[in-house]
Amino acid sequence: MKTICLYFEIHQITHLKRYRFFDIGTDHYYYDDFENERSISDISERSYMPALNTMLDMIKQNKGMFKVAFSLSGVGIEQLELHAPQVIDKLQELNETGCVEFLAEPYSHGLSSLANEETFRMDVKKQMEKIKEYFGKEPTVLRNSSLIYSDDIGMQASEMGFKGMLTEGAKHVLGWKSPHYVYHCAQAPKLKLLLRDVNLSDDISLRFNNSEWEGYPLFADTYINEIASLPEEEQVINIFMELTALGIAQPLSSNILEFLRALPACAKAKGITFSTPSEIFMKMKSVSELNVPDTLSWVDEERDVSTWLGNPMQREAFNKLYSVADRVRIANDPRINMDWDYLQASNNFRFMTTKPSNVGLERGIYSSAFDAFTNYMNILGDFITRVNNLYSDDIDNDQLESLLTTIKNQGDEIEMKDKEIARLQAKIEKMEGEESAKEEVIEKKKTSKVTKAKKKVKK
Repeated sequence: MKTICLYFEIHQITHLKRYRFFDIGTDHYYYDDFENERSISDISERSYMPALNTMLDMIKQNKGMFKVAFSLSGVGIEQLELHAPQVIDKLQELNETGCVEFLAEPYSHGLSSLANEETFRMDVKKQMEKIKEYFGKEPTVLRNSSLIYSDDIGMQASEMGFKGMLTEGAKHVLGWKSPHYVYHCAQAPKLKLLLRDVNLSDDISLRFNNSEWEGYPLFADTYINEIASLPEEEQVINIFMELTALGIAQPLSSNILEFLRALPACAKAKGITFSTPSEIFMKMKSVSELNVPDTLSWVDEERDVSTWLGNPMQREAFNKLYSVADRVRIANDPRINMDWDYLQASNNFRFMTTKPSNVGLERGIYSSAFDAFTNYMNILGDFITRVNNLYSDDIDNDQLESLLTTIKNQGDEIEMKDKEIARLQAKIEKMEGEESAKEEVIEKKKTSKVTKAKKKVKK
């Protein structure tokens, strides 16, 4: 029996403000608050809320047959907390149906998996804690930023305890193979993989409203019939996209939500179900390993990481940012950590791309890739100075980690001693209270004896 795995990414760009060279050292706030509030409010109204309301109706109307998965970046959640909490409320309502799975991904929606293993591990762990806080469950399936994956990243994911990952069903990786099976990591056989069906996903997210596309107009029954016509043994159909595809990339006026709403009934008529990634990993075995020695993603025709690291400007910015990764982790300063999350976000590097793309790129305040690079490097220069100013440059990372570990251990020891002192103080107070009570009883007895003696004398 065929099953559809439908997954949506929810991530919100944190827009940086115009930051001049002369701001370095004097201005440590890097964000365009007005644009951040405007953009998330607009996207929530035009995409997130209508799409999530539709999915909630679909779950109720289809009595649990319709299922869906989401991943939310940590920085995206922060923007929702500030400017669109109704989206989080709706996601919690969806979560209560039991038909939704929330996946793990890097908190920053960044490229840490390509640079620093410990930073990547902590980035994912931080997001998982946020997901558990809001939805009550710790994710067991990982989705890296933009489906970035390689054998090495798969090994890291396995070591982190994940049972599966989502990635791209790229032609140059699959070759003659089909994306409609469960595979496993070449270096970690226990880690199962689901591969995005590029054509079926892009039919919805990129082409649905394109009147020049040969498949236009696309109807739900036609779409499901295409899935049903696949070979019987190809049972897993993975349709992955950004949630903004529903309402932004494909406007609501295109009837994209009506198309989505009709899918479950059409699928049921063909004996096709919907499943979450965890359900598929639990029920289905891997058919073979997937060898991915070079990193792939779901972006551009090349399906690689060149959209973020394809030119010298991007690589310089990337290398400079992660040159302080260990120091940021060791220092663990709250304000530095917040800026670190936002500066890691992959869109900062994509704004610097010079390669052509079949998907339009909106650079925001930047007039060119060089403009984006210059603004980011000015901010990064100030940020790195702040990181280095936390502790003397004369102390290397190993010395700093040892020093901070010693300080932490001393702090823990002091805390334990304070607790012991408090405990002993309470014990002393209790003993003193008991002693005082005994003395009071003895005094009462003495007083009683004296009183009785006086009464006898009077008689």
